[in-house]
Amino acid sequence: MFKLKAQMPKTTAHSQKGFTLTAKWQRGFTLIELLVVITIIGLLAIAILVGLDPVQQFAKVRDANRLSATSQLGHAMEAYGITNSSDYVNESATWITDLVNSGEIKAVPPSVNYSVVGIVACAVNVQNNYCYDATSFAGTEPWVIFARLEAKANTSRCGAGTLAWAVYSSANGRGGIVCAGAPVVGNNTFLP
Repeated sequence: MFKLKAQMPKTTAHSQKGFTLTAKWQRGFTLIELLVVITIIGLLAIAILVGLDPVQQFAKVRDANRLSATSQLGHAMEAYGITNSSDYVNESATWITDLVNSGEIKAVPPSVNYSVVGIVACAVNVQNNYCYDATSFAGTEPWVIFARLEAKANTSRCGAGTLAWAVYSSANGRGGIVCAGAPVVGNNTFLP
């Protein structure tokens, strides 16, 4: 039996007018080729990072947490009112702790800090950057729970002179995003 072996020559020689050129078969890439590829990948990564704007992506996540927490706190406050004959938690800097002590929620939600320049938290009965305002200090209806939103995706939905807020309103019986100078105790207009 005959076995044929195909082999590539390791070198080839070409001669032309007295000169001999030798070409070697090489494997792999040259340093220049690798540097060009690494540079292109780096430029693409920079373009993607600039396009994604990581500060705003993190702000969106924090805003989602604020929306969820204000809604959960609103439902806990509603449950507290049902249990306590329409009496709600008193306005204070420990109003969320009062909900925890009553058993309506298991723990005070963690503070979600702001990192976008120029955005500051609410300032009414603040606990962990969540605010509570009721018709009276004694906690009568209607009441509102709110936190300031910071992501451009939310703030850009509001007109000039208004701010974006995560709100739960007892008068509306719901939570969501409200554009206002500040949320009001009573009916709020929620964004769709």
